[in-house]
Amino acid sequence: MSVKFLEGKPVADAVLVDVKAKLKALNERGVTPGLGTILVGNDPASAGYVRKKHEACRELGFASFDRHIPETGTQKDLLETVEAFNNDPAVHAYLIQYPVPKGFDFAEALLAMDPNKDADGLHPANLGKLVLQEPGPVPATPAGIRAMLLHYEIPVAGKEVVIVGRGSTLGRPLSLLLSSKQDGANAAVTVVHTGVPDISKYTKRADVVVAAAGIPSIVTKDILTPGVVVVSGGITWEGRRLVPDVDESVQEVASWVTPRLGGVGPTTIGMLLKNTVECAEGF
Repeated sequence: MSVKFLEGKPVADAVLVDVKAKLKALNERGVTPGLGTILVGNDPASAGYVRKKHEACRELGFASFDRHIPETGTQKDLLETVEAFNNDPAVHAYLIQYPVPKGFDFAEALLAMDPNKDADGLHPANLGKLVLQEPGPVPATPAGIRAMLLHYEIPVAGKEVVIVGRGSTLGRPLSLLLSSKQDGANAAVTVVHTGVPDISKYTKRADVVVAAAGIPSIVTKDILTPGVVVVSGGITWEGRRLVPDVDESVQEVASWVTPRLGGVGPTTIGMLLKNTVECAEGF
């Protein structure tokens, strides 16, 4: 079987066509969308992700605002930064880079955010809108995965999708999104995790498998059925090396699979910018 790759850049480029149109209309009104980031600690991977987000802002002509809180900082410092972004009219949307170091409470900071400025779509108010299928910022990585399936015309409606991982930033919101009644969704979704003794019982019957556990090579070819579509959403850093959740052996059985680099990363940034420009417009 000859595998085909779900490259993220063409998907992101298609998303950015709409973003640029919205940006032009806002500019004509004298509005420059502003994206803020809050980086807590000195994790190199997180710093790299933040850097890429600001590079994308510069390329499109967004304003960007970066705040860094060292590991020696406090939860009070984080909450004060959140409040400052809430009150800054130039910041239309912002995010707290996840994860945060020990000693910081991500959930408390998330709850303190203005949900109308939630670039990542993770505030409970916006996750509630996702449940109700109401307009609002959708978590960027799940939204990017749905856009990828649509772009490559991967049939999802009525198909069985298995998500390996139940995290609040990817697995859980993706299960809500792909089971919702809309294009690129309407699937039968099952969520499995490390507490399930034999995930192959579920993955072997899946049409689409999304790996979102953050465990290197948790999805291997022996737990899949030939012809399956495989999306790697979770990653782990081993030193300077990025290791995906999907083992390279999967290419031997999958019909489509994300590449080790350039898969969901570009689509996530594209959707983050989409959320930002729509926050600037006002939902």
